[in-house]
Amino acid sequence: MQYDLVHIAAGDLLRAEIAAGTENGRRAKEYMDKGQLVPNEIVVTIVKERLMRPDSQEKGWLLDGYPRSLSQAVALKEFQPDLFILLEVPEEILVERVVGRRLDPVTGRIYHLKYSPPETDEIAARLTQRFDDTEEKVKLRLHTHHQNVESVLSMYKDTIFQVDGSVSKEEVFAQIDGALAQLLEAKE
Repeated sequence: MQYDLVHIAAGDLLRAEIAAGTENGRRAKEYMDKGQLVPNEIVVTIVKERLMRPDSQEKGWLLDGYPRSLSQAVALKEFQPDLFILLEVPEEILVERVVGRRLDPVTGRIYHLKYSPPETDEIAARLTQRFDDTEEKVKLRLHTHHQNVESVLSMYKDTIFQVDGSVSKEEVFAQIDGALAQLLEAKE
């Protein structure tokens, strides 16, 4: 099923700001290098600007991995989602998935050394790892997540849909697809 939602990942927005060399990007990088959350005044501004673009307003949006703190959730109160999907994955699986993730800078495709390896040695040779995808930085991010998750969830308690993220990507998609189909059916 095709939903044509605008995918908005705060991390991608931040990395784009860093790549563009903006003031927000420079400030964000200082925090990301330490595995810390980027301050709200930077992230909220960037995310709100993206949510207000015409394509997001017309098609609807999927906000990926955000908000990560109660203050961020409060700052986005005007953008209430119809569905808040909570992807639950055991910590050891999360660490393995993130540390093995690689980017092909030529195509932009994401690979995983174990679960989705590159097709050729040529591709393998050019893969890069994000600077914050080390085990140490992942664990720092998870520690911060665990400190904040309950307060964030309290803001969306009426719209939460829990998904078992430890299963295959096809099974995860099937769970989410079913929830979205029900939501659209209810809206009609």
